[in-house]
This record gives sequence, C-alpha cells and structure tokens, in this order.
Amino acid sequence: MNLHAWRRLDWALLGAVLALVLFGAAMIDSATVNSPGLEDYARRHLIFGAMGVVLLLLLAVFDYRLLGPLQWPLYALTIALLLLVDATGEVRGGAQRWLNLGVIEVQPSELGKGLLLIVLSHHLAQRRDRLNRLTTLVEYALILFPPLALIYAQPDLGTTISLLFLAGGLLFIAGVPWRYIIGLAVATVLSFPLVWASLDDYMRRRVLVFLNPNTDPQAVYNVKQALIAVGSGGLVGKGYKLGTQSQLHFLRVRHTDFIFPVIAEELGFLGSLVLLALFFFVLYRLLRISLAARDMFGRLLAAGVALILFFQIFVNVGMNVGLLPVTGIPLPFVSYGGSHLVTMLALIGLAQSVHVYRRPGG
Repeated sequence: MNLHAWRRLDWALLGAVLALVLFGAAMIDSATVNSPGLEDYARRHLIFGAMGVVLLLLLAVFDYRLLGPLQWPLYALTIALLLLVDATGEVRGGAQRWLNLGVIEVQPSELGKGLLLIVLSHHLAQRRDRLNRLTTLVEYALILFPPLALIYAQPDLGTTISLLFLAGGLLFIAGVPWRYIIGLAVATVLSFPLVWASLDDYMRRRVLVFLNPNTDPQAVYNVKQALIAVGSGGLVGKGYKLGTQSQLHFLRVRHTDFIFPVIAEELGFLGSLVLLALFFFVLYRLLRISLAARDMFGRLLAAGVALILFFQIFVNVGMNVGLLPVTGIPLPFVSYGGSHLVTMLALIGLAQSVHVYRRPGG
C-alpha cells in the first residue's frame, strides 16, 4: 500500500461519484419527507456513503495486482456468505437476501458482485494465451455457476442477470473467440423455457404485466405512477420537494428502485439530463482507466466496474419509463441501500487502483 498514491487518483472520477452520492442524499430526503419510519434515510445514506468513500480510498492505494493470488480465498468467501444467507438470512417480501450482524445488515449478493469481478477477471487474465480453448470457457462457467445459483435461489433475479451480463462482457473484452460468444448467446436463448419454468410466480407476473398491463392493473400501478411523475416534470420540473406523485405518496418505494421518477418530476428533463450526464462521465472515466491499464487483469477490473454500472443504470431507468419489466435493481449511488452503496464505492476504488498503478513502478 502506497499512501503517496492518493496524489495519482483520478480526481475527476472521484468528484463525479461524490456528486452522485450527495445528489442521492438530497433526493432521498425529498422522497421520504413526511414518511413515518423513513425520515432518517437521507442521513443514513450519507453515513453509508462516508463508509464507502473510506473503503474506496483504501482500495485505491492498495495495489490491485495483489488481489490476484487471493482469487480462491475471495471465491470461497463469496460462497460462504451466500450459503450463510441461505441458512440464517432474514426474509423480506418473500426474498431471503440479508444477514443481520446486529449493528448493521448486509446483503452478500451485493458484495458478491465485487468479489466475483475480481475472481473472473483474474481467471481470464491468467489464461489470456488460452482463450481460444473450450476448456477455458468450461472452467469459467464452473466458477460462475455456484454463486449464480445461490443468488437466483434467494430469489434475486435482478442480481443474477446483472452478473450474467458482467460475465459475458468480460469474455468479450478479454478477446474470447466470437464462435464461443455466439454459442453462449444461442444456449442462453434456448434455455429460456427452462428459466421461465423455474421463475417464482411474482417474477413471471412482472414479465406478463410488462407485456400486457391489462392483465393485472394493480401490479402495474407503480409503473403508471412513475410514468405520470416522469411525464409531469416537464422541462425544469415542479421544484425540489414539490412533486405530487412523491410528496402525496402515490409513488411507492420512491427512495429505492423508483427514485428516478422523483428526480424527473421535481427537477424535470434538464435535471434528469444532468444526472445521466454525470453517469456517462463516470462510465467514460472508467473506460479510459481500462484502456490505459498496464495488464489484462487491470483492464478487465476497470471495464467490469463500467459494465456493472451501465447495466444497473440502463435497467433502472428503463423500468421507470416503461421500457423494461420491473426489477429490484437500484440506481447506483442515488437509490437508498447501504450494502449497494458501499459496494458501488468499493468498485470505484478498485478502478482507481488500476489507474494509480497503471505505470511500471507505480
């Protein structure tokens, strides 16, 4: 760990991420005002954000190359935490995803994103000369399947799809031959009937309601409220803490998965555009770090962080404007969620480490 490495941080990336966290706190405060039991969520968001920033800075000055030899201990930790959730985790809304540690509750599936990113990236980097071999792909799938199965069983379809997107993206960036990528895509499509049969009833209902909202008007209620909020914001919005859909509580879970309509209603198209511009600036900086990385491990780590962020932004905004089915995927840095926020900031710390140690002798 080189403490002087802080001078080589990507300060533009750090500033944009901090701006998103603070923006999220402000919008959570607006979304939860006059909501019994939720009044301190903005403060808690800032506390989790502060914890995440400390972790970000520590990871940034920690040489990411030292994580490579820890590949299997990190993988074992991921599996152990997911098994612990299966055995003793708390159940909320029909899903068993949380571990109660007394002082704090954690969601291991969120932590698993970062740990699996490290494991998968290092696995591909180690086999960069053997990416054209089918055995490399089989090994990759065998590493990926156990944590995916445990997360899917919670059930957590959103995180499962997110990790599949990450895994596929890493294969593409690493340079795996197209015949393998196309083969995996075909196999994925052919597996849809089996996946559909294994889905919980509420998951199937979400997809059916998305395809035909008239089948269950009650299930599509929040999506309609979100569309009303987004559409009524106009160019400049109704004003901070003046949105009717959020302030009159027509919009549910408005501080987590559905915070984007709060932003669109209160700050309008221009406010939403500024938010999206900040997100794309973060993605741009991450891709720059990936391209400038000194080795494949670093390149995959930074690109993987960008893949995770892009997927979550795309899916969250898409479901809020009616373009995608509703999932439990939050808006990075902005939605309330302690485990998610700390994990996202830790991922930025990993990318910062790749930037700091991008030169020999760094």
